[in-house]
Amino acid sequence: MLLWRKLGMLFRPAGRLPWMHEFAQVPTTLLLPDRLRVYFSCRPQRAADGSCLSYSGFVDLDRNDPQTVLEVSPEPVLGLGGAGCFDQFGVMAGSVVAVGDEFWLYYCGWSRRVAVPYDWAIGLAVSRDGGRSFSRRGRGPIVGPALDEPYLQACPIVRRLGEDDWHMWYLSGTTWLQVAEHAESVYVIMHASSSDGVHWTRDAQPVIPARVDFECQTSASTFAWQGRQRMLFSYRHGLDFRNSERGYRIGHAVSDDLLHWQRNDDAAGIAPSAAGWDSQMICYPHVFDLDGRTLMLYCGNEFGRDGFGWAELFA
Repeated sequence: MLLWRKLGMLFRPAGRLPWMHEFAQVPTTLLLPDRLRVYFSCRPQRAADGSCLSYSGFVDLDRNDPQTVLEVSPEPVLGLGGAGCFDQFGVMAGSVVAVGDEFWLYYCGWSRRVAVPYDWAIGLAVSRDGGRSFSRRGRGPIVGPALDEPYLQACPIVRRLGEDDWHMWYLSGTTWLQVAEHAESVYVIMHASSSDGVHWTRDAQPVIPARVDFECQTSASTFAWQGRQRMLFSYRHGLDFRNSERGYRIGHAVSDDLLHWQRNDDAAGIAPSAAGWDSQMICYPHVFDLDGRTLMLYCGNEFGRDGFGWAELFA
């Protein structure tokens, strides 16, 4: 069983910039020589009609004291896509991977639809300035709707284990549920592999079995611990989930080959707090090593509206 010691809130957007008014969702790290860079997704204030946009930025934290903020990105690391593109209304960072002297950003692009409120697909952008800004590899997605995956693809978590051994865990939509006058999406974690990080072979099969009704799963953070591969991920009920009883929790699974996973949520070692910023939900875990410490970034209430916090693995 994993045991995490919560260390509190680490970063709040708190209206720092017009495009960074609130939310710091799906934090993911890039370890630099003198700092820890955390990419996250944020939003400006909603429009009068209630619609929203999503941008991705970063916060640089002191490598020796992550509670010390060194810099906050003055502008989004990647602009929104053009009219009609899959990422016209949102760019949501998922993973940043070092490839030679470049950094590759895998991200979720948002578009809007009529019959359902949104669509998501996965894009790729490249940085040649140390991860401060990115340019699209192309205007289209690298993972989008397919014959056996007709709906949403988002939240790409990518690991490169060798020169030509790439793995991606991402959410893929399975259906839409009609609730009163709006639709709610249902999605599960799936796996893809690649030899170059651009072209992906998809399994089109859920990785983790569901345990609650119309379960939604996302943000699969995989890491090695005690001789096995571990996965922490977010899951919630598919309906009536904006509350403390049915909102996001962090699940846990183990594997010996990164392909077949055994779910055991009781071993996750972390749950909502009794009070405070992560008392109603916990979500979007990201596990990483920092100078001999195994740390986790995660979001709390209202899907990370206030920011993200951190915890340390101690057993």
